[in-house]
Formats: sequence, C-alpha cells, structure tokens
Amino acid sequence: MRKTGLERATSDRLAAWFTEQGATLVEADILLPAETLLDLYGEDIRARAYMTLDPVQGEMMLRPDFTVPVVQQHMAGGADPAIYAYSGPVFRKQDHAGDRPSEYHQAGIEIFRRDQPEESDARVFALIAEVLAEHGLALRPVTGDIGILMAAVRGLATTDRRKEALLRHIWRPQRFRALLDRFSGRAPMPAARRHLLDRLTQGSPADLIAQAGTFTGLRSEAEIAARAEALILDAQTPPLHAPEAALLYDLLSLQAPSRAALGHLRGIAPMLPAITPSVDRFEARLDALSAHGIDTQTLPFEASHGRTSLEYYDGFVFSFHAEDPALPPVASGGRYDALTAVLGQGKSIPAVGGVIRAGLLARLTGEHS
Repeated sequence: MRKTGLERATSDRLAAWFTEQGATLVEADILLPAETLLDLYGEDIRARAYMTLDPVQGEMMLRPDFTVPVVQQHMAGGADPAIYAYSGPVFRKQDHAGDRPSEYHQAGIEIFRRDQPEESDARVFALIAEVLAEHGLALRPVTGDIGILMAAVRGLATTDRRKEALLRHIWRPQRFRALLDRFSGRAPMPAARRHLLDRLTQGSPADLIAQAGTFTGLRSEAEIAARAEALILDAQTPPLHAPEAALLYDLLSLQAPSRAALGHLRGIAPMLPAITPSVDRFEARLDALSAHGIDTQTLPFEASHGRTSLEYYDGFVFSFHAEDPALPPVASGGRYDALTAVLGQGKSIPAVGGVIRAGLLARLTGEHS
C-alpha cells in the first residue's frame, strides 16, 4: 500500500472508531471561500494556506483544517447537542524544506454541547488519549488554557486599547511579549515611534498631513488623524501596575503538573481576581479528567501552551508529542466557543474538538512494531 493509501486508511479507521464512540461521520468541502478564513485569521494566513482564484466565487482556499467547515455546517442547522467525526486531507504550506508534508490526513472529533463544557473537554482528551494508547504509543501530553491568560489580560487596570492589542497578539508570543514589555515600562519605546510622537506634538495631525503634501495609500485623512490621536493617547497612558505586570509575566512562564498548577493559580487569583472564574473551570476540568481515568497529578500544564496554534482556541488546549522534538504533535485540539459565535450569524454554542495526524501516527506505529 502506498504511503498516501496507508495514511488515508489510518485516518478513516480513526474516524470510524470515533463514530463507534457516538459521533456522526461528516464530510467537509476541500475548497473553501477565502473570505471567511481571512476574516478569522487576517492576512497572515496567506503565508500558511494555499490560495486560488475562481472566476465566479472569487478567492478560494484549500482546507487548512476541518474545524471551520464543520462549525459552519453545524451552525447552519446541526442538532443540539451534537458530536461529529471526520477524516480527510488538509493543506498547509511549510516554512522550510523537510519531512513535514504540505498535504496530510487528519481524523478528528468535535463536540457541540451547551452544558457541562468541562466534561466535553475531558471526553475529547480522553478519547484521543485512549485511541493513541491502543496503537501502543507512549506519547507526552501537554495541556493549557488560553482562557486563563485572556482573562488576566482583560482584568488589567489599563486602557481598553492596550488590552485589545494584547488580546489580538496572544497567538503571536514574541509580539505579545514585546507589547507587554513596553506597556509595563520594561522596554523603551521604539525609536521610530518616539520620533513620530515628537513630530505629532509639534502640531495637529491635520497640520502634519497638510505639510506632507500628496500621499498614497488606502487610509483616509480622517483615519490617519484618528491613528495619530490614538498614538498620542497611548503615549500618555501610565505603565501597567508593577504587581499586575509581575503576575502576568509569572502566568506566562507557568509550567507544572496540573494539580500543582491549580494550587499556584489559586494562590495568585486574589491578586489577579479576573482569572478566578477561569481557574474554577480549570479545576472542574481536572475533576472531569480524573473521572475519565486521567492522572491529573502528573498531567503537564503550561499556561502559554497553544499560543502558536490556529487562532480560534479560547479555553482548554492540548497536544500529544512523540520523543522527537522535530516532529509536529501527533494529536492536538482545544475549545473554541467564540468561533461558533463568529460563524453562527447571531447564534453560538460551546464547542471543543481534537485531531490526530493519521500519517504521523502510522509512521510512529510502524517504527514501534
């Protein structure tokens, strides 16, 4: 059997196993309208996805994952609650030459359910852990919770503009850290920004636009003036309170077994009260995972885990890794409640899912057989 045939067969077998656990098998289009995905991820996704132009439908994109089309199908009229399974190829550009394919098969499961979200989180994780174990693989799991970090940012005593900037870049760790360093006063203002602000203080934005003469670009004069005023206001904003900034840095670096991490988060919650509801959900999830037979005393937790994944996770995140650090995760997933609201045209439903790289699983299974 050719490699692609083995990968496809493994993927289909995994999806069939998910259906045996109560999921409904669904299909998803391979060619998707690019507008939806560009709205979700911004122009950055062009560097990761394969784009094409249809003379009638406009820009289209080869499916980079299953979650978005499955959510669209469900929000258009799926049952409530619902569990779906799927199998098929996805397409992503790779940053450099190597053995990571640009087309590979995924099998996955998605749960849409309004009540007991922590139980759904635990079920998805436990099902994937079970099927991986049945293949004889001892993989290293890692878990996290984007919701705790987002709650911490939303609770900061600073301007909405600064909080929105941090939230927008949560999935870009280097940019997020640079912003946090600047907002907390730990890093100087970039020289180019300082020079621009010096010029802005010499006259009104309208005066500076007039001095510049003819200009090119898509922004109107009003938009340029509004941006200039925002830069001036941001420069006048005091830095983050030192204790809040220190707690946020601490949270970013938190890595510990899950129960120990819970104890640490309980310890800092009185000083960062905005995270308390998210920490409560974290504890409920650990209890649900324990009920599914997962050892939460040793289960690794990293507060920053999942921040380089696709940008729709907003709660529980997880992945399973082989010993070779050069390999991508064998399986991964997480909660994406906000995505259903974006794609639901006024409707929303809590949702969580996970995927397995079928080809990588088949390769590792072969190596261990």
